[in-house]
Amino acid sequence: MVRQLGTGAAVTDHVVIVTGSSSGIGAAVARSFAATGAGVLVNSSRSVAEGEAVAASLPDACYVQGDITDPEAAHRLVAAALERWGRLDTLINNAGATAVIPHHDLEAASVDVWRRIFEVNVFGTWSMTLAAMPALQAAGGSVVNVASIAGLRPTGSSIPYAASKAALNHMTVLLAKVVGPGVRVNAVAPGLIDTPWTADWGAIRQGVEQIAPLKRIGQPEDVAEVVLALARASYVTGQIVAIDGGLTLAL
Repeated sequence: MVRQLGTGAAVTDHVVIVTGSSSGIGAAVARSFAATGAGVLVNSSRSVAEGEAVAASLPDACYVQGDITDPEAAHRLVAAALERWGRLDTLINNAGATAVIPHHDLEAASVDVWRRIFEVNVFGTWSMTLAAMPALQAAGGSVVNVASIAGLRPTGSSIPYAASKAALNHMTVLLAKVVGPGVRVNAVAPGLIDTPWTADWGAIRQGVEQIAPLKRIGQPEDVAEVVLALARASYVTGQIVAIDGGLTLAL
């Protein structure tokens, strides 16, 4: 039986894992699901106190530390959700890594940088999705990957980061094709969002505010709104939804 998130009254019959949810987009996504009445597993690899605080602020949540680049940690997150709630309906692959390197500085984008970013953004997301797939298939659930417009346009904090998000976007489409009809897989592609990652990007923020049609940078809640919508959308799969205030129209 597919367990759908409600659009009004609180729903208690839904469980979600949100990786990398101790702050920023992940925390906003966790709060959005919690507001529907869902059980939420909050996760981070390092920011334990922050993750515990997010979980403690939600009505039905728990925190599990784990680095998704470790396949054992991925299975541990899924096992924790199943132990507490007995099911898993939605997986939000939000955990990510980046490096700020000007695109023209090819030497700085070493293979070690590529490897570190891909370990989290691609390989870790793959491991997490595989670990969750049996439970998601049993629930008729869905996956929402948090990608980036850097995977859609020649932009982003570095070339390795942009390439990893392009890989994540294509992974989303390929998975959607093979795991349906039991599981839906979609992705969101945020533009510049006001998070701890981008707090000191003053010039870039000003540039986005000037050229994006909506004339502002995004907030984590803007992304969470669409993530929740995709989790609710029972006839949508294999889609990459840009959340950028129209920025890609100007790039």
